[in-house]
Amino acid sequence: MKRIRRAIISVTDKTGVVEFAKELSAAGVEIISTGGTAELIKNAGVTVIPISSYTGFPEMLDGRLKTLHPKIHGGILGMRGNPAHQKEMETNGILPIDMVVVNLYAFEDTIAKGATIEDAIENIDIGGPTMIRAAAKNYEDVAVVVDPSDYAGVVSEMKEKKNCLSKMTRFALAKKVFQLTARYDAAISNYLGTVPDIPEAEPRKEFPDTYTIQFEKVQDLRYGENPHQKAAFYRRRLKGQAGLAGARQLQGKELSYNNILDLHAALNLAAEFHEPAAVIVKHNNPCGTAVSKAGLLGAYRLAYECDKTSAFGGIVGLNRKVTREVAEELGKIFLEAVIAPEFAPEALEALSSKKNLRLLEMGDIKPEVLSFGPADLDIKRVSGGVLLQGLDIERLRP
Repeated sequence: MKRIRRAIISVTDKTGVVEFAKELSAAGVEIISTGGTAELIKNAGVTVIPISSYTGFPEMLDGRLKTLHPKIHGGILGMRGNPAHQKEMETNGILPIDMVVVNLYAFEDTIAKGATIEDAIENIDIGGPTMIRAAAKNYEDVAVVVDPSDYAGVVSEMKEKKNCLSKMTRFALAKKVFQLTARYDAAISNYLGTVPDIPEAEPRKEFPDTYTIQFEKVQDLRYGENPHQKAAFYRRRLKGQAGLAGARQLQGKELSYNNILDLHAALNLAAEFHEPAAVIVKHNNPCGTAVSKAGLLGAYRLAYECDKTSAFGGIVGLNRKVTREVAEELGKIFLEAVIAPEFAPEALEALSSKKNLRLLEMGDIKPEVLSFGPADLDIKRVSGGVLLQGLDIERLRP
C-alpha cells in the first residue's frame, strides 16, 4: 500500500476534475497544478500550488515548457525504497509526488476538424506523455490517473484504505497509460505519415507511410469460426463508439464469433437501402434481401420468402424501427439475432419470451455511424500483411 500525500493535476479533459481535486484536498493531499487546470481548481475553493511556484521557473515558450523540471520528474521517478534515490532527492530539494492526474492535448479532435499542420504540431503534447509515462514506469510508488472514469474508484479506495492505493490498482492504472500513449502516438504517426515533405507545395497523401491502429477488448468469445479456435471481440477506442461495436444488446445470449460476422454483414447490407429493408444472413451469406414501400413488415416477409429453409437460425438486419407487428412476425421462426436502429417497447415485449434471441439496437445507421469516420480506412488481412482502402460510405448516402 502506498499513501498519497502529494499530487500533480494537469488535464485537457476537465470532466470531473474539480470534484476529484476537492476529494483529494479534503483527504489532506497537497495539489500542484498548471495553467487552466490550476485556475479552475482554485476558483472552486481548493488550495493549489501553481507549477511555477513549485519549480521556481515560470511557464514559458507559449506554454510548451511547464512540467519538464527535475523537481517534477525527480518527484515522480524517485524510487522510495532506494536509499541512493532518496539521498539524491533530499540533497536537491525534490519532494516525492505520489499521484499524477494528467490527460493529453486533444490531438485527435484537432486533426478531425481539419487543422493546419501548424495547429496539429502545436497540439502534440510533450509534458503530459512524459509525466504519465514516468509515473507508470514507477507504479510501485506512484499512482497515475489518465481517465476521468477512474476518479470515483480512486477516491473510494483512498477513503477505504486511509489515503492509500493498492499495488494492484496502481498497476492497473499504469497499464492504461501505455495504452493511451500508444494510441496517441499512433494518431500522430498516422497523421504525419500523410503530410508530404513540403507541405505547402504538395497535396496530402491518401495513405500514410506506416499505419498503426489500436483496439480494446470488448469480450472473450466461446470460440472462433470453428470450435477449436479461440477468439475475442475488439473495438476501436473512440469517444462516441460507432458501428456494430457501439450497438446495445437488449436481450439474448452472448454473441459468438459467427454471430458478429453475420450481424456485420446484415447491418451493412440493410443500410444500403433507403426504402424499408430487411436482410437475412446465414453463415455470412444473404439468404433473403428485400425492400418494400409498404413498410418493414412487408420487406421482412418478402426476404423470408426468398429462402425459408436457410432463414431458420439466421441473422436479421433491419433499417427501420421494429414495431410489434414486425416483432411478432420475427418470432414465428427460430433466429439467432436481430439488429435494427430501434425496437419499440411493445416489440421488446412481444419477443421477451424468446430468451436466447439476441436483440441489438444500433440507433442511427447513417454512413458516418457505421464506419469509424471518413478519415479511417478499410483493412483486409492477407498473408504477411494487410490491404488498405478508403471506406466505401458513398454507397450508403441518399
